Amino acid sequence: MSQITVISGPERRRVWTDQQKRELVAAVSAPGANVAEIARRADLRPNQIYRWRRQMGQAAQGFAEVQVQTDPVPVMGSAIIVEFDRAVVRIPAGASPGLVSAVLRSVKP
Repeated sequence: MSQITVISGPERRRVWTDQQKRELVAAVSAPGANVAEIARRADLRPNQIYRWRRQMGQAAQGFAEVQVQTDPVPVMGSAIIVEFDRAVVRIPAGASPGLVSAVLRSVKP
């Protein structure tokens, strides 16, 4: 036996404020965040959060957050050191931008 749902009246269409959208997008951007769980708690689909993120211009566009700190022991010959969870990339001062870009794209954090 199947179930039939009858919707009487206008369809339910919620209106989200810009602040609510920003809060949800920020929540899924946190480290270890689960988009499906956050969407479920907000009673919406995950693709809606992704759409808002694209509209806000916060989708990953090849840039990542960078934290700069002084290194107590400088590594000779390296100008930039990029640390991922499972990889460390040392970029020498004379590396071409194309080579640096290709290497960083190949590292999958």
